[in-house]
Amino acid sequence: MGISVHRRQRDIGYENKKRTDRKGRKLRLLRAGISFGLIMALTGCSLGKGKDEPAAVETREAPSEAETTKPTDPIGETIEPFPDWETQSALEVIPGTKILIATDIHYLARELTDMGDVFVDMIQHGDGKVTNYIWQIMEAFVQEVIREKPELLILSGDLSLNGELLSHQEFAGYLQEIESHGIPVAVIPGNHDINNVGASRYKEGRRIPAEITTPEQFRQIYGEFGYNEALSSDPESLSYVYPVNEDIWALMLDSCQYKEENLIGGMIDLETYGWIEEQLDAANEADVMLLPVSHHNLLDESRIYEDDCTIEHSERLIEMLENWDATLYLSGHLHVQHYMNSDREFDGTAGVYEIVTSSLATPPCQYGVLYFQPDGAFDYHTQILDVDSWAKASGQTDINLLEFSQYRVPFLENVFYNQAHDQLERMADRGFSDVQMGRMSQVYAKANCYYYWGRAVEIANPLRESEEYELWSDYGADSPQAEYLEYILDEAVTDYNHLKGK
Repeated sequence: MGISVHRRQRDIGYENKKRTDRKGRKLRLLRAGISFGLIMALTGCSLGKGKDEPAAVETREAPSEAETTKPTDPIGETIEPFPDWETQSALEVIPGTKILIATDIHYLARELTDMGDVFVDMIQHGDGKVTNYIWQIMEAFVQEVIREKPELLILSGDLSLNGELLSHQEFAGYLQEIESHGIPVAVIPGNHDINNVGASRYKEGRRIPAEITTPEQFRQIYGEFGYNEALSSDPESLSYVYPVNEDIWALMLDSCQYKEENLIGGMIDLETYGWIEEQLDAANEADVMLLPVSHHNLLDESRIYEDDCTIEHSERLIEMLENWDATLYLSGHLHVQHYMNSDREFDGTAGVYEIVTSSLATPPCQYGVLYFQPDGAFDYHTQILDVDSWAKASGQTDINLLEFSQYRVPFLENVFYNQAHDQLERMADRGFSDVQMGRMSQVYAKANCYYYWGRAVEIANPLRESEEYELWSDYGADSPQAEYLEYILDEAVTDYNHLKGK
């Protein structure tokens, strides 16, 4: 890991490789006539200031035969049943430091909602987060982390729904329970967490402003979860270095913009780059491996939201990490399970791998399990949170929790179905019937679910061959959903839920 190997790309002639201009690779989603606000609702990038939040079905004790069907409820299967999405491959795990990664939890303090219509409507027309059960999800997650016994739990931002001070204070209590079992936690903020004017409470049929969280309050609330143990802290941001063990340091990078109020996109200040260089030198001097983490993406993981999801001017950080010979970078923000390598010209393995872990609050509600070695070798896979077992063990009576593995998929499908159906209904010149519109919405919902899960490769062929895809191409081509389907198919080349590298 010394300087002699930090420049292996240059040594084999990679120094002249060109990175494709991100502006030139944007999908046509932003072309004239398409609403940017509508486009932002299509993925889990949580881009709005409080507008892209929760959606859900009400808590129930048992299924009711008298339940009514909403006009926008998904109809039956319209393409061949997809493979069992719960199945996870048995993976041969390499030895190394065990680290769990969870992100984009978007926790809302219990007392900030009365679970009324405004809250429920926000969830049903949101971006797929199961915020109506976020308290139970966190309780189940705490118990699962304790059972897993990692050497570190990393939370890479968007800890709160919209930066409510009370949400952060209450969320920290879960982390205290984890640390009380000898498991350290390290956090960084996300774009929703600090100075967010969207901080709200949902009471008596209204959405009213709630107290926001300042940078100073964030550092104080989470002092025990990374900041107080930092080897070095950046004076210009909430970035710091966390000592995982004697061989590995986590480089926790604050990529958020919140000087006056929060912005969606990510950026690292010029002064912080100088601090990062100092940490690279210090790690080299101490002969330890760095594991960089941020909320926003290092690479253009989303070709739709490069400006909002990729760190602005990240080329400088990429070059620094490549030259240092970093092998792995962790992030969140997208709510989509994905990964990519910074080397895109040759075999795609000579640069830095970035793994984007999907949102814990969005079905299937999973987190990352990483085994990381001092030489940079790693083995990563996702693990779906077992809410069902927790619900049974803790004496829950809500059928949605007792059968959460059956609840979460239709929940997410319904959110995406509503997005597509609402858009198709707005079309002035329709070339399809109401029945076809329902089937088109259903197929879009399933495809988007698999994309979020990092498993779109499993449904690529049946999607291409379906009548509904043809209808989207013929009659809905001017919609962002049709463009998004094309993007999903373009990305459907592998399962993004497991990766080994060095």
